[in-house]
Amino acid sequence: MDTNPYFLPSYKGSKDFSQTDVPNANATGFCAASDDFAERGIDLNEQLIRNKPATFFMRVHSNAMIGAGIHDGDVVIVDRSIKPTNGKVVIAALNGEMLIRYYEIHNKKERLLPATRKLAPIEIDPFAQFEVWGVVTYVIHSV
Repeated sequence: MDTNPYFLPSYKGSKDFSQTDVPNANATGFCAASDDFAERGIDLNEQLIRNKPATFFMRVHSNAMIGAGIHDGDVVIVDRSIKPTNGKVVIAALNGEMLIRYYEIHNKKERLLPATRKLAPIEIDPFAQFEVWGVVTYVIHSV
């Protein structure tokens, strides 16, 4: 997974599986009252992916969005079906380079804005090879 900057398809699994109960650590020797309301485990695909065919994962190799909480080495979940609008974090291809930035459009002029003062905003030339690949919906950050 580390050698490829993006991973397609995003999810080939099946929801036909059984989840076992999450074991409780009952140091006092009795069950907690909340055990009566225990539900099945959380399926992250179900929670984080809204449109499976249009979703991909991408590992970030940049500190351009560190001010937005997106760090070098994080994995972002990107949905290609969401229209990029002002203020959305997007994955864009600009002249062959993959970028993660805030998207801005004003008077039909597009810009990509970093979340750090170390980098300058990028004004998109109308003749540049530019395409927004998708909108970032979630960030997976290791602690």
